[in-house]
Amino acid sequence: MNDLFLKALGCNPVPRPPVWLMRQAGRYMPQYRALREKHSLWEMFHHPDIAAAVTRQPLEYLGVDAAILFSDILVIAEALGLTVQFPDKGGPRVEPAIHTAAQVAALPYIPVSDSLHYVFETIRLVKGSIDVPLIGFSGAPFTVASYFIDSSSHHSFERTKRWIKEDPQSFHALLARITEATIAYLKEQVKAGVDALQVFDSWASVLDDAEFEVFCAPYLLQIVDALKETGVPVILFCRSSSLRSDALSKIRPAGISFDWHLPMKELRQKVPAGIAVQGNFNPEFLKLSQSEIQLGVKELLTSMHGEKGFIVNLGHGVTPDIPFENVRCFVEAVKQSST
Repeated sequence: MNDLFLKALGCNPVPRPPVWLMRQAGRYMPQYRALREKHSLWEMFHHPDIAAAVTRQPLEYLGVDAAILFSDILVIAEALGLTVQFPDKGGPRVEPAIHTAAQVAALPYIPVSDSLHYVFETIRLVKGSIDVPLIGFSGAPFTVASYFIDSSSHHSFERTKRWIKEDPQSFHALLARITEATIAYLKEQVKAGVDALQVFDSWASVLDDAEFEVFCAPYLLQIVDALKETGVPVILFCRSSSLRSDALSKIRPAGISFDWHLPMKELRQKVPAGIAVQGNFNPEFLKLSQSEIQLGVKELLTSMHGEKGFIVNLGHGVTPDIPFENVRCFVEAVKQSST
């Protein structure tokens, strides 16, 4: 098995940095688009054979050092009695939207072994057919809550911001309910066979530092602490993570996935040596010429030469408009390095 990713995540020596990409299975891939023409997103997430095939595609066509489960952070809604729609345009929608404290109090919990069984079946299918680590994942409680409240207008999150200010107590109750379900969900992923986990707090960037400390950090800490007993490493990601390296480091995850606001060398120096760093190319970088991509990869790897605990990735997911050949060039440039 190619264990470069797990070794680097454990801050152990590796012959070269491992590379994988957020959203590495997605619309920029012709092979993915061919499947997507035949199935809705809901079908793809809920049918383990399809989800497993999509999870494996980047391994076959890119040769990345880790696979990440093909799913969505909002499937956790099904464990709380809600439904998720994945329309072709406009992003996912959670129904019914959560707008009141009474709705929070009434949220049921449907055991993840029942409500999300298809995810664990996908994991088992994938694990039996790959030779690299498999990364499972979830959304972070604040980000998931924001979609529950504001999925129809998630770029502004006006209702979420108002709720935080007007009734923080019931907002914390919602975060607590999501956290409980998320911990159960991640532990079940571990039982099914994932080798690592990543928690996406994608919308934490809408909060200021004080709000982050109240509405994000305690719940991320609960998740990281709860997963320690499994022995499976946890990576944290949020937008603007480069600006919150200290706050994220205090949570003591196995790794932190960084965006591109600061150089990776500087971030490596800010983060304690026992925590791995992941990132941090702007996805727009992959729209450059292939020679520029190769040069940019070489410059980053040269700057990180000799550093332990470094995983090459983007600072956010691959976007649909990035040429597939450029993504392959990027992965190959990392794999051909000797740093």
